[in-house]
Amino acid sequence: MRNEVRLEEDEEQLMTTNGSSISEHQKISTSSRFSSLLASKDRDYLLNQHGTQVKVSDLEGKVTALYFSANWYPPCGNFTGVLVDVYEELRNNGSDFEVVFVSSDEDLNAFNNYRACMPWLAVPYSDLETKKALNRKFDIEGIPCLVVLQPYDDKDDATLHDGVELIYKYGIRAFPFTKEKLEELQKEEKEKHERQTLINLLTNHDRGYLLGHPPDEKVPVSSLVGKTVGLYFSARWCIPCEKFMPKLLSIYQKIKQNLVEKGDALEDFEVVFVSTDRDQTSFESYFGTMPWLALPFGDPTIKELTKYFDVQGRNLINLYQENAYPFTEAKLEFLEKQMEEEAKNLPRSEFHIGHRHELNLVSEGTGGGPFICCDCDEQGSGWAYQCLECGYEVHPKCVRAVDRGSMIQR
Repeated sequence: MRNEVRLEEDEEQLMTTNGSSISEHQKISTSSRFSSLLASKDRDYLLNQHGTQVKVSDLEGKVTALYFSANWYPPCGNFTGVLVDVYEELRNNGSDFEVVFVSSDEDLNAFNNYRACMPWLAVPYSDLETKKALNRKFDIEGIPCLVVLQPYDDKDDATLHDGVELIYKYGIRAFPFTKEKLEELQKEEKEKHERQTLINLLTNHDRGYLLGHPPDEKVPVSSLVGKTVGLYFSARWCIPCEKFMPKLLSIYQKIKQNLVEKGDALEDFEVVFVSTDRDQTSFESYFGTMPWLALPFGDPTIKELTKYFDVQGRNLINLYQENAYPFTEAKLEFLEKQMEEEAKNLPRSEFHIGHRHELNLVSEGTGGGPFICCDCDEQGSGWAYQCLECGYEVHPKCVRAVDRGSMIQR
């Protein structure tokens, strides 16, 4: 239980990150709360990047995020890089923010190698009980997961479980992750969406065109008005992107062909490549393999688009192929119902050759949600086979079932 300390009514008042008044009593209770979560009877410290011990009490007064992650899962590695940038920017501007790594790694070497790229703190790998307790308390069902705790408010509605999504969506603007701050960001986003058009989405004051083929061809953005437009966020250096590219190319050609066969001259489909390549040469080489349009490399609009969208087009292509077109809510609702019917015939659990634990069939309503398949590294949502012990997930189509008896013996 959390230790409570009774103080006099005239105790000194302190100020929180968002400017509200707090008492010395709350400060001490908060310190005790962090200790009850992150310390044990034998340990009152965490480890920094270099293995040095740092007192849990040093978290007092800081917005603290618990980072549930593992070296073996690619999406964790992708998010870690993003979180490092946000963390360092917040720390450099003086924000009271800290991250504590809660590892799901399978051995000490993996833990040490992964932690070496993290500038924040970590629960020692050997403290299995604390890690299990944190997973239970915050009901961690998948990784990466970022749980954000407010320094002077331990109410349930002050604890955010969707820190990964918020960091991807808002970056440092999400700090200090209070309800008021997030409501402000959501209001700004809603207002921006309401006044958004294709023209002002894809143009800026210096450019009103996109690149075509050959690459020096300039195609007016206005020529896309009235079309269904897919924005393809990708880069040559991204291995999953390279795997996805042939699939998107095939689907693009099928959709175009279907529209021609149906005689839908007024209804058209186009893709615009939004590059996150690291140099002009890589961009030109990658774009040269694409039949569609592109924003110029390094265009400032790219960063705005990346923040603006919750990117899900790749997920829809993976799930539904060309059947996803025209990507309307009505079409996707129909496809989801179709998937629900197919899922009724799937086994409730399976042993998969690529994983040592039993996998259970889950949906968004039964503990599932958006995920990256650990077998094919592609996005998915809806139905999945999930390991309840470590968060491993695969598409139902990727499961290669093996004999239950042989897996249990292992």
